Amino acid sequence: MFTREEYRSIPTVSKTRIAVYGEVMGIRECDVVVVGAGLAGLVATAELVEAGKRVILLDQENEANLGGQAFWSFGGLFLVDSPEQRRLGVKDSYELALQDWMGSAGFDRPEDEWPRQWAEAYVAFAAGEKRSWLRERGWKIFPVVGWAERGGYGPTGHGNSVPRFHLTWGTGPGLVEIFERIVRDGIDRGSVIPAFRHRVDEVVVTDGVATGVRGAVLEPTDVARGVTSSRTVVGDFEIRAGAVLVTSGGIGGNWDLVQKNWPKRMGRTPSHMLSGVPAHVDGRMLEISRAAGGNIINEDRMWHYTEGITNWDSVWPNHGIRILPGPSSLWLDASGQQLPAPLFPGFDTLGTLEHIVSTGHDYTWFLLDQKIIEKEFGLSGQEQNPDLTGRDLRKLLERVRPGAPGPVEAFKQKGVDFVVADTVAELVAGMNKIGDVTLDAADVEKLVVARDREMDNDFSKDLSVSAIHAARNYRGDRLARIATPHKLLDETGRAAAGPLIAVKLHLLTRKSLGGLQTDLNSRVLRADGTPFPGLYAAGEVAGFGGGGVHGYRSLEGTFLGGCIFSGRAAGRALRR
Repeated sequence: MFTREEYRSIPTVSKTRIAVYGEVMGIRECDVVVVGAGLAGLVATAELVEAGKRVILLDQENEANLGGQAFWSFGGLFLVDSPEQRRLGVKDSYELALQDWMGSAGFDRPEDEWPRQWAEAYVAFAAGEKRSWLRERGWKIFPVVGWAERGGYGPTGHGNSVPRFHLTWGTGPGLVEIFERIVRDGIDRGSVIPAFRHRVDEVVVTDGVATGVRGAVLEPTDVARGVTSSRTVVGDFEIRAGAVLVTSGGIGGNWDLVQKNWPKRMGRTPSHMLSGVPAHVDGRMLEISRAAGGNIINEDRMWHYTEGITNWDSVWPNHGIRILPGPSSLWLDASGQQLPAPLFPGFDTLGTLEHIVSTGHDYTWFLLDQKIIEKEFGLSGQEQNPDLTGRDLRKLLERVRPGAPGPVEAFKQKGVDFVVADTVAELVAGMNKIGDVTLDAADVEKLVVARDREMDNDFSKDLSVSAIHAARNYRGDRLARIATPHKLLDETGRAAAGPLIAVKLHLLTRKSLGGLQTDLNSRVLRADGTPFPGLYAAGEVAGFGGGGVHGYRSLEGTFLGGCIFSGRAAGRALRR
């Protein structure tokens, strides 16, 4: 290993060359080798840096991809009974949050014992030190709390009883940077060696103990973050370590694995889905870890979105962006039928996914107008929110001015999934050009008119309309998220509040909820339930903790938080 002084004296370009080719004067040993430089890997490495451990941080992509999927994210975190909630009049508690979590998770398998323990520990973390621990490291928070996954199945069923989605000021990059800063300090001090373009092909096991990794060195590349990179091999490597920590992410970019693991309970496998993650989110380390002796559970539990739109400015193949909708859009299936209660925008992602698949089609429609899109359409991802990502108050104020936010308006004008018209007949004609099912304009208009009649009162038999009124009882939604209830058409049948808009919504791959089974110290378990000496896992590859801390459903804001919590647990266990 280089001394701190020797490493600091190396020019940055040489450090990069060292990291790419692994030719570090015989550096092949460390205390911990971390496989994957996403959020969980950064959090664990940061913990190890603070403990003075020697770490080699590997990733098959280049340095531009540091932070992994967290960098692309909206930066939402699940917190319980926070000051931000209380300021908005929200009453929350550990007991209520745990009730919601367990109702959503639906743990029902013997192997769910560890995931259940992770769930209890994580909710306690979210209700306890999570906020203060992050703020001590520089995390900043946007004051309006979002309300995701609202459920609708009774008090013990799926969903958040109250708003809990706390947005990072700076979105995903703002969250990544607080841990990246610590890791880069470790690099400067020589305690962390980054090894980008190193693809692990094998976990080395010696006498039943994980003692390192072997793999291929991929050719250098300067492609931008998220862009598909070369897989040309230029060498090989082997690293010996006191422990191996796998933080390599999930399977969302690997369509073959998504199809293979598709849950039978959901019926047929969709024939088309957009990709919500880059191609390098390939799930390779799952099978590699299993071949070494690690146990994988809950492979059939997944989290895919139903409100995907084709990115007109794609970064990776088949690139989709998720709409973060308010409840006012009228949601129709491919044949023009309204989705049943409580499958309203923002209420039950997985229930909606299952229903859509059962229709035999892989897309649905949002029907709305300009007034709704201006107030209720958010786009997931840091690049779609330059005001929040750039922490630009001036740009943020533009959200309260007339007109849709710039990125939303760009999709409306350039996106292939958007249709804009002044009448239902014109709108349906445009929908029929991009849909597989020919819709009848008269039938669609009849449905729109019927729903408009429900808007004359602050109550309704249409539960989707009642949900709009109920949502506006929450101060945060009324001020910043939910449009005033109104009719889509005026008495002449034309748009009443700006042009009518139809959005074709695709299914969108995103997260795997199962993974390597781990105990509360992030130690990987063998099939017989015993710890695998020397092998640890954190983040999505471990089902965000335990091999599936979410069970069947997520409450949102819990993926990034799961990476943080499990990465921290792994780092702290390996500090000892």
